[in-house]
Amino acid sequence: MTLLCRSIERTALRSGYGVEDARSASDQMRSAPVLQTGPHCLLFVEPDAFYTHLVSLLGLRDQRKGWYITYHASTVSFAERAKKGPGWLWLEGEPLNVFGLPRSRMDSFSIRGSNGPVRFVLSNSRGEPVPTSSAADLLATLPSDEFESAADAIRQANQVLWRSALPSSVKLLQLDDFDIADLIADHLDDAGSWLSTEFIGDGVLGESILNAMDRLNSGAWRGWVRRTTDLFWGMERGRLVPLRLQNNVLRARNSSNFEVEYRREAIASALRQRELVPSLYAVFLVTSILPGVRALGGCRQVIYYPLMRYLAALGFAQSGHPALLAELCRDARPGLWGHRVLNAASGEPWAEIRKSDGVETLLSRYGEMPLVQSAGDLASFTRDPAWANLSKQMDGGFISSGFAEWQSSG
Repeated sequence: MTLLCRSIERTALRSGYGVEDARSASDQMRSAPVLQTGPHCLLFVEPDAFYTHLVSLLGLRDQRKGWYITYHASTVSFAERAKKGPGWLWLEGEPLNVFGLPRSRMDSFSIRGSNGPVRFVLSNSRGEPVPTSSAADLLATLPSDEFESAADAIRQANQVLWRSALPSSVKLLQLDDFDIADLIADHLDDAGSWLSTEFIGDGVLGESILNAMDRLNSGAWRGWVRRTTDLFWGMERGRLVPLRLQNNVLRARNSSNFEVEYRREAIASALRQRELVPSLYAVFLVTSILPGVRALGGCRQVIYYPLMRYLAALGFAQSGHPALLAELCRDARPGLWGHRVLNAASGEPWAEIRKSDGVETLLSRYGEMPLVQSAGDLASFTRDPAWANLSKQMDGGFISSGFAEWQSSG
């Protein structure tokens, strides 16, 4: 928790806040350890992001907290699905290319990669810039600078939007994957830390956790915690490179020559030099599982996050750290559904902002709704193929038998 709070202070200072503000942000994390982890690195006016932030603001307002602390994953490509993702924004029913990038610069490229320069454009499929008045108003609000990466652009734009379009007494703090990379490096600077001696160590525990992940994927919980990369991603020419841990070396799975020795000094250096980016499991380990912070996430996170905690518990037990395991067991409601909770009828955040008198009006409107109305038909659960498959497994008794095996394994 101490290292996480130092990271929060460092990020607050980098975001332009003063020393006192930075300390108040870390003090809040200690007293109210909650982190919004749901939306990926998206503009706040993107529907998936906006209505999630409203839910968090409702909670912060009721609890009289002064900081909104978020982690937004930037290990994603510009287009997660057709005309969806950080590179796209729907306004007035039309998909707009946020940065006006050609497909060759969007496919397979991570928004975290230094593949700029990029700037906000908001062009439509015909290449017309700012085709509507809504788009023109939004573009006038967004920063006009050029940025080294899309993630940097979105982060800065969200600070601007927070101050101008969503004026609130609550201050915004955005942790990104480079912040978490530095946090993991802080852990590894201490030769006696659990991450140094066990998680990295001689490589045995890291491989053991990965093998346990494979066992989950071959059983009842397959597909929920995927081994897309081994603990870290490589960063190479703007692309994320999946890695494989073999013989204490992290090597690229493809034909690339990328490799990093799996020892604490080499990993810490590669993280700080932006050659490595932490995987989602590594992110949750240092932001939530180890410090005991409640993670607010989406419909899939309510399944895969407990599985990640299970993997961490196996690691604590195997490495002979009963105190860590006991602390893990004492966490109260460590993960909660907190992303895509509101099912707004219009689904047009920028239009709602322009029509309202400010964010307080929107908070009052949604705060008065009963959950059955505000959450709608729970489409994020009912229309998700992963949940549909899980439902079939439960009907067939596969999940109950898998859970019994899980319990018997300790």
